[in-house]
Amino acid sequence: MRLLLNIVRNTSKRLPYLNTNLSNRTPCWRKMATEVEKAQTAAPGGDTIFGKILRKEIPCNFIYEDDQCVAFQDINAQAPVHFLVIPRKPISQLSKAEDGDEALLGHLMIVARKVAKQQGLDDGFRLVINDGRNGAQSVYHLHIHVLGGRQMKWPPG
Repeated sequence: MRLLLNIVRNTSKRLPYLNTNLSNRTPCWRKMATEVEKAQTAAPGGDTIFGKILRKEIPCNFIYEDDQCVAFQDINAQAPVHFLVIPRKPISQLSKAEDGDEALLGHLMIVARKVAKQQGLDDGFRLVINDGRNGAQSVYHLHIHVLGGRQMKWPPG
């Protein structure tokens, strides 16, 4: 067993996709492409998965919907509660939003607050907007991650 753990420890330094949880001595594998890795190859322009969700080409159960935005559970949850709020208007990233989008951007935050309350996040939650490659944006359609249900760590990144 010790030999196996030493091999895993040494290999994990060379292979970034190997992650070892030594607290319970069970090796754990994480997904090959993390959001950061996906963001390195993602690029603005073209159709996105969120566009397909909005057009109902990909089935999705909305937990909130109005004429300006929708909210739904994140399929790669990073917290006990993790949902996304996305505008119907295809804004590729926050840094590309225009001054005329001010009311829509405010609306997205109000919707995030309302849905967080419906989801029982009375003790607090975190809003995250990734912007661009260095911001780890992997889908170029503006979206707000709402995370809660546990103590958030600081600093976040």
